[in-house]
Amino acid sequence: MNRFANKVVIVTGAAGGIGSAIATRFAREGATVVVSDVNLQAAQAVVEALQSEGHQALAISADIGQGEACRGLIKDVLAQLGRIDVLVNNAGINRRGNLLALSEDDWHSSFAVNVDSMFHLCRAVLPAMIEAGAGAIVNTASQWGLHPAPGHIAYNVTKAAVASFTQNLARDYAPHNIRVNAVCPGEIHTPMLEAGVLRSGRTIADLDRMVPLGRIGKPEEVAALVAFLASDEAAFMCGSLVEITGAQAVA
Repeated sequence: MNRFANKVVIVTGAAGGIGSAIATRFAREGATVVVSDVNLQAAQAVVEALQSEGHQALAISADIGQGEACRGLIKDVLAQLGRIDVLVNNAGINRRGNLLALSEDDWHSSFAVNVDSMFHLCRAVLPAMIEAGAGAIVNTASQWGLHPAPGHIAYNVTKAAVASFTQNLARDYAPHNIRVNAVCPGEIHTPMLEAGVLRSGRTIADLDRMVPLGRIGKPEEVAALVAFLASDEAAFMCGSLVEITGAQAVA
């Protein structure tokens, strides 16, 4: 497929497990991909891998927990590439614990990265999309934002905010032909998940047994859904919150 030929796609958190898979999917479908991550070295590694396959990609480091960095990212991409067709707000952090276990910094940093970044990035990119007469925004929410898991209140609440932000933005900007949707993954096999499994004393096999389909998800499967939602094949999808869980209930 070559659904994103001549398109410019920004992916935040693009050096992580799901983010790098999303960036790779768009690049392999013809997009010029902006691999954005707070870790520039890791972002450059993703870009080098894509370029070795003959794809177009560039790395831009941005601490999207800061509004000025968000605005600078959009400004830099427009200056270098002249357009932005797709924005994937994928970056996120997970500060674990119930309310009494969290620090104020845990709470505020969760909102800064998971929610405030979308506010700043979307405010910066929308004028260009409106002028172009089209655009697609895909946000990474979570199954836990719809059905909260115990002991993760900061993550659950911020991902619920991502879901609400998605639906509100979609209602407001659909008349401009800008489609906004969100993916809501369940358990996906990423380095972040592996670290959590180690802390819990469980194994990946334990998680696999909890999923009716018999295994947890792969980053590439989330990437395929993100690409679909951003593509013309999903032209009538706007304001959708799409779960990808293997039919697993929240553990």
